[in-house]
Amino acid sequence: MPCHSIRKLVTFSMLFVFASRAAATFAYEPSLAEQLAKYVEGGKISGAVTLVANRDGVLDVQAVGKADLDSNTAMRDTALFGIASMTKPITAAALMILVDEGKVRLDDPVSKHIPAFGESKLKSGEAPKELMTVRHLLTHTSGLGGSQQNEGTLAETADELARRPLDFEPGTRWQYSPGLTVCGRIIEVAGGTPYDRFLSQRIFEPLGMKDTTFQPSEEQRSRIARLYEPGKTPGTLAPVRHWITDFEADRTPNPSAGLFSTAADLARFHRAILRGGELDGVRVLSDASVRDMTRIQTGTLTTGFTSGNGWGYGWCVVREPAGVTGMLRPGTFGHGGAFGTQVWIDPDQDLVFVLLIQRAKFGNGDDSEIRRGFQTWAVERFGR
Repeated sequence: MPCHSIRKLVTFSMLFVFASRAAATFAYEPSLAEQLAKYVEGGKISGAVTLVANRDGVLDVQAVGKADLDSNTAMRDTALFGIASMTKPITAAALMILVDEGKVRLDDPVSKHIPAFGESKLKSGEAPKELMTVRHLLTHTSGLGGSQQNEGTLAETADELARRPLDFEPGTRWQYSPGLTVCGRIIEVAGGTPYDRFLSQRIFEPLGMKDTTFQPSEEQRSRIARLYEPGKTPGTLAPVRHWITDFEADRTPNPSAGLFSTAADLARFHRAILRGGELDGVRVLSDASVRDMTRIQTGTLTTGFTSGNGWGYGWCVVREPAGVTGMLRPGTFGHGGAFGTQVWIDPDQDLVFVLLIQRAKFGNGDDSEIRRGFQTWAVERFGR
């Protein structure tokens, strides 16, 4: 073979190798919308709204799929979602406002504000050695257990909770509980205002959260994303009712799981927390209270629904990132909800992650592939 032909062959081979490596290096990565669309197509979700923000504003908002499959209603970024237990950090923030004002102390016995708790008993029938405190309620170390559904008014619910035998001595274990419901009643007693009105006046209205409510209006109800569970046929979804989303029942504001909200409203609340309790010149909470709420207050106790976490006052806090939190930094904090909703704040990367879906009976929402994929995409695009 002539030398010039050999040189051409070698050159061509080298170009082919370089091109192959380049193709591998710059392999196509699906967009977030494409990732979410696969979950829609696979019958894992009907639709989703995602939002990424930082201290200064919203960086990205996306809506995919359907809000209602029967009516073929497209998902919009203005859709309302039942945020279930993501109500808890908001309740915690409201209580910390009263701590800022000196009306509540974290080491107050719960019985100071709700006398029925002075009669609390362990399952053995004995009185606990240590009085249950507000701090125990906020950290899920109170010993309370059982349903988080209201039973009548908030006052009636708190008294019912006081009659439940404690599962363990306060402060000795972590157990997810209706402790934040009791905090809601303390807000009413110490704040002198109905719990839901306190939240509206002290958090929602100051922060411009116009779509966050326990009782959606008719117009807001028309924007609620429907709740689904796995259908009888694999890969399908079926609508399901739940007490959180049941408007026909006699609803009372539930501090553990009752709020509906939108991505935009949740971004405003969580950006305020990221900024130390202030947004757009309006301060709703002291920087010191935000720091206390969002750092680990449970020592070495095992907490949460994924590994490597501790608990603050109403917030889960990432101690050692791993698995679904592997792309986050230590000190990230947030909370999930029963229907797969998630909002997390990574202060070190200056990011807020909002994931809104509505599904039940799909397993641990805190450890979902959808959450992992969304957070990974957001960190790769906006992280630092």
